[in-house]
Amino acid sequence: MSAIACAVSFAICSTAFARAEPDFAARARATYREAHASYAKSAKDNDASWQFARACFDVADFSTNNAERADFAEQGIAACNRVIAKDPNSAVAHYYLGMNLGQLAQTRSLSALKLVEQMEREFKMAADLDEKLDYAGPQRNLGLLYRDAPAWVSLGSRSKATKHLLRAAELAPEYPENRLNLVESYVKWSDLNRARRELKQLDELLPRARKQFTGTEWELSWADWAQRLDAVKKKLNQPSRAIESPRGRE
Repeated sequence: MSAIACAVSFAICSTAFARAEPDFAARARATYREAHASYAKSAKDNDASWQFARACFDVADFSTNNAERADFAEQGIAACNRVIAKDPNSAVAHYYLGMNLGQLAQTRSLSALKLVEQMEREFKMAADLDEKLDYAGPQRNLGLLYRDAPAWVSLGSRSKATKHLLRAAELAPEYPENRLNLVESYVKWSDLNRARRELKQLDELLPRARKQFTGTEWELSWADWAQRLDAVKKKLNQPSRAIESPRGRE
């Protein structure tokens, strides 16, 4: 896998965690089958198409090999392109097109760069059309893309990442992942004071968020957030020299 694809996999997907949760994998596959059945019956229905694309992205996270991941991703890409052909201004179709391109990029090497550029374009389009979609998902994904894509491909940018991640937190301050992404980013950049400030806000937010984001559909997200939150707190409790990375500074 290329460095670009690795960046994409971290920015958009949570594969390592997903693979460790067989119950979540079974749910994702069941949702995929249901969405596929609806899509097969109503392929001309835009809602059925983008919902199938979302299911493709989710189930791809649990793939055990590149061929399977690519197959799911390509199905999602085709569904989104079908919607966009009829409705070029469908924010949700552009959004899930970008997401599935991210899954596909994980299976590629040299061609990953072109896919990452397409992801950027689709997320920008989605943000222009509806930046509040999926709790500021287009802005969130742009921020992660700019954060984790290597600068040598002229895409990675700390300033752009900060801009979009802050915008996501501004648009959907109630969504834990938006604040968690900021904490993780500031730790990555060795900006520990800002990381701690964002962590304080996240800790204050979580009790309210647990009441808002409830039900089985949020269980995987909460498990993922808890794991990441624990990891970042451990890093912040380390001596500063253990976290600092001169190459992470501008």
